[in-house]
Amino acid sequence: MSEQSAKSARWVNTLSRLELTGRARTHVQSVAELGCVLHPQAASALLALRTAAREDGIDLQAVSGFRDFEQQLAIWNGKFSGARALLSAQNRPLQAAELGEAERVAAILVWSALPGASRHHWGSDCDVIDRNALEPGARVELLSTDYVPGGRYAHLFSWLSGHAHHYGYFLPYDLDRGGVQPEPWHLSFAPVAGPALAAMSVDLLTEALESSELAGHDTVVAELPRLYERYVTAVAAIPGAALAARALSRGARLA
Repeated sequence: MSEQSAKSARWVNTLSRLELTGRARTHVQSVAELGCVLHPQAASALLALRTAAREDGIDLQAVSGFRDFEQQLAIWNGKFSGARALLSAQNRPLQAAELGEAERVAAILVWSALPGASRHHWGSDCDVIDRNALEPGARVELLSTDYVPGGRYAHLFSWLSGHAHHYGYFLPYDLDRGGVQPEPWHLSFAPVAGPALAAMSVDLLTEALESSELAGHDTVVAELPRLYERYVTAVAAIPGAALAARALSRGARLA
């Protein structure tokens, strides 16, 4: 465990093996004000972040929070079979039936985590938009082009880049490290996510997958150490400022 992760591990109770891999939800709760399910500390900090954003004209809304193993499994299997959209790193549609198993696995992992390895399992991570920037009746989509200068959520992204760390949040997928593509909408609450990632391992993920109905299971397991390094651990280092926000995460309380 890194020194940084060891520090954050002292601030929250360590998640159990089942909680880490999305096979239990005893560490999260539904938050009506946010319309999603999160770890209580992450929820308190997000409420405070949302209040601060509102002062600058942003209606910060979480469109995805905690996701359990079965939900992630449905996403994975749907993409593997072609029932769900499968996209390249350039957001171009791919035909699952035209790809071999290894190619499908690689394509899915560009945008979606393996069941058991999703950061959303921890209740620390959420995807956010600015509701004020979404046209009435428009469908919520998470597209990188919306967060760049000139995009509908450009103001949100710029604001988060300067303020999120004050509330314990950071962007784990801030740039392309050869694994998961950049996700400017994906926020992670450091005091929970830091120790959670440190507690994860290839062995734990193998345990979570062994009795699952994962499409492409044998192909995944054969390459799991490499996939784990490329798509699970290759994320941004937690900014010191996000770790220093522990006082807020302790002091904030849900209504």
